[in-house]
Amino acid sequence: MDMEKVSWGARMQAETQSKQRLLSRVCTLAVMAGAVMPLSAVAGASFESEGGQTFSVGAGFRGQFQSVDGDSEFTLPDIRIYTSGSLHDNVKFTFNLQQRDGDTADVLDAIAQFEFSPGFNIWVGRMLTPADRIEMSGPFYGLSWNQYRQPLYASDQSGQAGLIGRDEGVTFWGTAGKFQYAAGTFYGVDEYSNQDDNPLYAARFAYNFLNMEANPGYYTSSTYYGGLGNILTLALSLQSQEDGVGSEFEAGDFSGWTIDLLSETVLTGGGVVTLEAEYKSFDADYTLASQPLTDDCFCLFDGESAFATAAYLFPTDVGPGKFQPYVRLVENSPSDAASSSATEFGLNYVVNGHNTRLNFNYVSGDANASGYAGADVDVLSLGMQVQL
Repeated sequence: MDMEKVSWGARMQAETQSKQRLLSRVCTLAVMAGAVMPLSAVAGASFESEGGQTFSVGAGFRGQFQSVDGDSEFTLPDIRIYTSGSLHDNVKFTFNLQQRDGDTADVLDAIAQFEFSPGFNIWVGRMLTPADRIEMSGPFYGLSWNQYRQPLYASDQSGQAGLIGRDEGVTFWGTAGKFQYAAGTFYGVDEYSNQDDNPLYAARFAYNFLNMEANPGYYTSSTYYGGLGNILTLALSLQSQEDGVGSEFEAGDFSGWTIDLLSETVLTGGGVVTLEAEYKSFDADYTLASQPLTDDCFCLFDGESAFATAAYLFPTDVGPGKFQPYVRLVENSPSDAASSSATEFGLNYVVNGHNTRLNFNYVSGDANASGYAGADVDVLSLGMQVQL
């Protein structure tokens, strides 16, 4: 008997059972979300009560087949349940869940939203910390598929200071003409080096030179596929926390700032040229390359990082969608280790904007989300994204 075939068959059976359990959890979450409020259904996914309160439920997932230097696997890195509603013209809420690691469902967002005017609003709860466009757009609203190859802020680490770019706190945001702002305070690193409960401060300031970007609240997208016309936005983001890195016994401070640029031009023939670029600088007293004093050290990147992405959306439909080839270059330069880089060549097949797209990409290099050089690998990915 071919033991390799037996092993492969057992592996496939285990993966199938895992996916079935995961799908069952997602369905359960959807049913729970739909039972939050006793409202009458409108269009299947939106609800409205007699008093005018509204409620909506949706879902999103990203799946990918990936080959790293010839070793292949299929993963579902992001499965989400979205719920939101309005209790009053000025009082709204968002509650989203994300399935992670096949076993747990984490609270992604839990926000009480007090929205008074375009110029001034307050969100309280668990939400995205104001940051650079890459982290604010997230995987579902990014331009490229493998965009997390730069050092990330604290809330995009492994959970000691938030999770998936989210943290608990309060954000004040709004617009004034073509100027957009978001500023808030959050827990940041909890315990570890931060024994005195010093808060994390975060802010993002953006100016729209051409058409205004349109997103929920102060969130961002890395492309609009030409749907908003010509875009040219320049933004500055900042974060800092006293005692934001280190261990219980040795604490250090963290600060970081980013400048990011998005340009989107709709050509006469209907094609769309998108350019995205970013420069990021981190200052961390204790870094991932330094020798941690204990296993409980919360360490970050120290140094500089930059990337640039160029994409072109063809104007002609091919079947139900359009093709969008792109290239992305990343360079990470830590202050205490060797530099790293990566090049990504990709092709999006855009069916319904960010709600339905396919992606094929090839990445070569040693850059990764830590900011420090990893293995120099060649990665092929075939991905699918759907949101309802």
